[in-house]
Formats: sequence, C-alpha cells, structure tokens
Amino acid sequence: MHVDHLLRLDRLDLSLVWGDRSLLGQEIAGVTATDLEDPERFLQPGEVVLSGLVWWTPDGTPAKTDHFVSALRRAGAVALLAGEETHGHVPRELADACRRHRVALIAVPPHTSFRDITEAVYLRQWGDLSRRPTGHHALPENVRLDLDRALETGAPVGELLDRAFAHLGSPACHLITASGRTVTRTGGAPELPVRAAAEALRGGQGTTLRVEAESTDFDTWYLHLPEAGQVPPRVLQEISELLGRHRRRLDRQRAARGPAAALLVEAIGALRVDTDRLRGALASCGLGDRTAYTVVVASLEPNGDAGADGIAALTEALGHLTSVAFAVAPCAGDEVAAVLAHEAAAETAAADIADATGDRLREVWPLVRACRPESTWQAGLSTPVTTPTELNTALTQARYALAAARAATPPAPRVAGLRDLDGLALLLGGIPDAVREVYRETVLGPLLNGGRSGTMLLDTLEVFLAHDCSWTRTAEALHIHVNTVHYRVERIETLTGRDLARLDDRVDLSAALLCR
Repeated sequence: MHVDHLLRLDRLDLSLVWGDRSLLGQEIAGVTATDLEDPERFLQPGEVVLSGLVWWTPDGTPAKTDHFVSALRRAGAVALLAGEETHGHVPRELADACRRHRVALIAVPPHTSFRDITEAVYLRQWGDLSRRPTGHHALPENVRLDLDRALETGAPVGELLDRAFAHLGSPACHLITASGRTVTRTGGAPELPVRAAAEALRGGQGTTLRVEAESTDFDTWYLHLPEAGQVPPRVLQEISELLGRHRRRLDRQRAARGPAAALLVEAIGALRVDTDRLRGALASCGLGDRTAYTVVVASLEPNGDAGADGIAALTEALGHLTSVAFAVAPCAGDEVAAVLAHEAAAETAAADIADATGDRLREVWPLVRACRPESTWQAGLSTPVTTPTELNTALTQARYALAAARAATPPAPRVAGLRDLDGLALLLGGIPDAVREVYRETVLGPLLNGGRSGTMLLDTLEVFLAHDCSWTRTAEALHIHVNTVHYRVERIETLTGRDLARLDDRVDLSAALLCR
C-alpha cells in the first residue's frame, strides 16, 4: 500500500497538505500513533505517523515543530497524518517543516478516527499478502469444520473465540466493542478495563480487525490482539468472518425481541395502569419476578434513525452494567426508553441500586458518545421501584430527569437522576417549555414587555439577586449610584407586585428568570 492509496479512500476523507509524487508513491510498512515531541526511537522505517498535535501549541516555538518533523525524517517515516480535532486546522508552520524535511503531510478531519486509518492500512496489507486461489482457506480444515459445527449448535461467543485460537497457541485476544466493553476474551487474555480497551482501539496499538455485521457506530465488534504479528492476517480474517456470522444471528434474535420490548414501554406509558398487562409484558421480555426495576429514558441528537442508532447507543451503554437485565425500545419523539430489572440482595437499599446504576452509566457515557463524537445525548434515570405498578411513575421520573439534563448547561450531568436535581435551575429544567413560558410571562410580564426600560430593569433584577440583594455590590457591578439601584428595585417591585425583602418573592422572581 502506498501513501496516495490512503488519499483515495473516500470514507477516510483525508486531504493532502503537502507532498510531491515521489513521496506519495512510497510504500507503507505500518502505522504508529504518537503525540510525543520526539518520537524517533518508537518509529520504524516506512511507517505513517498519526498525531493529534497535542504537543503543538500556538504560542510555542517553530523549533519544537521542526524538531518533531526532523525526528520523523530520521526515523524513515513516509508520511505524517495530522489530526485537525485538537486545533481545528493543521498549523502552517507544520506544513513548512514538512516541506523542508520532505515528509508528506496529510490532514485528518475530526470525524475520521485514527482507528479507521489504522484498520484501512492493515486490511489493505493483509489483502495484498493473502491473495490466494478462490476457495482456499487459511484455517486448517479440522479447525474450520469444528468452528462451523460449534456455530450451528449455538455455542456461545466465548467458546467460539477459544476454539478459533486454540490451534495457534491461544494468544491473548479480546473481542471488544467500540466503547471498550469486552464481549469476551481468550482464556489467556488479561482483563482489559473499558478505558484501556477504548484507547487500544483508537491508538492503533497491536492488531485490530473489525467484525463485519449490520452494526452501528456504537455496537460494532472488534478483534483486538495486544501484540501484532501473532496471527497470520488471512487466518484472523476468517475468524472475524465466523464471528460476523455469530453476531448476525444475535442481531436477528435481538430484533425478534423488539416487539415485546415495544409493548413493555407502551404498557408503562399507558394513562391507566393495567397490572396484568405490565406483568405479562415484563415476563415476555424476561424481566419478571425481579426485586427492583429502574427506567432510563435517553435522547440522541442528531439522530437519523431512533429505532437503530438510539437503541444501539443505549443498549451499548447498559451493556456495561453487571447483573442487570433490560429491554430497550423507542419512546416518544426522539427518545428511547429502557426498563432495567435488578436482582439485588434483600439488604441492598433502593438508594444503593440507584447510585450504583447512575455512577456506572456516567463512567461509560463519554466512551459511548466517543463512538460518534458529533452526537449529543443525555439520559434520565428514575429511582428504583419494587413493583410493576410503579413503573408508570418511574417513567415519569426518568422523563423529568432527562428534560432537566437537556435544559441544563455544562457542566451539568449528561446522565441525570432525581438525586441530581440539587438546584433550582435543574429542577425547573424538567418542567415542560409551555409551562415555563406561562410562568415567566405571569411573573415577569411587565418587565418583559417594557421595551428598553424593561430590559434594563430585568438586568438590574438579575444582578441584584445574584449579589444577595446587596445594594452596594449591585451598584458596583452595574457601575451606577446606589440610589439608582434603590429606584430601579422599587420600580421592579411595583411592576411585578413582589416585595424583594421577602424570601418567597425573591424565589418567585429567581425562578422566573431561570425560565427565560
């Protein structure tokens, strides 16, 4: 594979910053991702170097940039692929340095991951190395037949992975999702924490191969071997194809459970609670007779297909939870809802269940979001309930918490429970927009409709409340005389009918300002 082959891959959307024909015709021997200021000792001749340019700063010296590029040249790197996400562009001084040292420079847009580039290089190399007559299999015949039989008899994915690599000495291999969740691993593979797994996928270390299936950005499977070169490329591809067949079977089974999950979400959202219907819907989803239930409602934006992307994203996030069974289905509008069934010990308090669930979701939420960085999505959690008849209340709670999370500004939590509503702003965030608008107009109407003087009084009210109704500090903040503050506050009290000396009236006005 040559450097210019990367530029021809439309799905990567790379663009050439600098490089002539001779440089673009160089053969690629491998890929290394680095943000070290001097990466020379970690590079091999013929590699392309991926860098997020974390080491570069606008106020840095050109000498640092020159030192970095000269290190690539001395190591024999054939191209530098510079990510635009950190700084929004490829610095001009980097292009100048690459031109001086004759290192091809290619820009990587924010929506293209380094993992995709690494995968493209190695897949092309493996294809070049393993061109064989049609019908030839790299896996030994006895191994291939054994795996086919295991697949047809419904063997679990962990057993398939162990059998596939047994004849190779059982090298360490993880089957992981894009968010770092380990689906399974070979017997000799150490446990891989989710953050380390996600970084391994994106960092281009070891050998990683995508399992081809009808998956989304959020739930794609990847075969990852921490040490490169342990398995012949064609063998690894055939193992991946086998796992793809298994994954497609699982997807069909999940799709078959979709109608039951939809009926459950419909049942808990019904205006009238039907206990028999709820119990039947829970049983159909395999969630009956559990000790506690939690409802989660999530919203994914932008979301082209709530039925696929939203469900896949929430399902992947919930897959990181242990000892929890769940059913996920579309809800109202762009929302998806999940019913979680917990099997907790008798001494485990409901609050402990809620805290553990919320904490784990907050931990993995950024990893799932990173699968599609341009997406914005939040979730609301209910408090745990112990009977099916309470699920309707739990759904209302989750929707309220989601509305609060969506209305709040960062650094407000993206995963919010009722216990997170610890301030008036978050509490009001869950109130429907129409109700907020009526309340705002009712309390602040004379100021909202008062033209320029009304705007001035609104600004004064906001500053006055923010400074704990201190006349002096308000005058200092607005750069006006304290007597002017007294006059404006009196006008506000007259127009709104509120007395700012009373706590109740101050809360009313604060709430109305937060509803703007």
